[in-house]
Amino acid sequence: MNTTSARRQRGITLVEGSIVTAIVAILVSVATPNLGKMVERRHIEGAAAQLETDIQFARSLAVARNQPVRVSFESASSASCYVIHTGGANDCECGADGNAVCRGTAEALRTVRFPAGGPVGVRSNSRSILADNTRGTITPTATMQVQGNSGTTMNVIVNIMGRVRNCAATSGLPGYTRC
Repeated sequence: MNTTSARRQRGITLVEGSIVTAIVAILVSVATPNLGKMVERRHIEGAAAQLETDIQFARSLAVARNQPVRVSFESASSASCYVIHTGGANDCECGADGNAVCRGTAEALRTVRFPAGGPVGVRSNSRSILADNTRGTITPTATMQVQGNSGTTMNVIVNIMGRVRNCAATSGLPGYTRC
């Protein structure tokens, strides 16, 4: 009887390891461009959702405080931002440090800043919108654009009743209707 039995080898060979490494490298190179687009899309969706929530927040603050509340927008080469505040349309603006600067009796309630070179920026076709404390309406109606670095843009549209809806202004945002 043969006393030497063949022992099973454990582990992988150099060839098997090389094949697995090559397959992983191919998969990563295919997935990398799509990953960047997906991350940008999530930034755009997140900023649009935050803007929508803040517009509703301004409406509820107007009713709760029994005074009109504004959302003012700024877009410059250094940054874009919006400020939720009391007072007139031009009473508050974004400062260079990211904090709101208000004049007179105006009070900044919330400031959101999107730095230049960041993943997204926001701009509006209206400098300021007003949440009315007695009617709960928003005037004027406005369209805000949340835009990523690649140009992919989502519109955040608010009507006079304060209803906010999002739509895709460009391709690259599946799941949203085009506007």
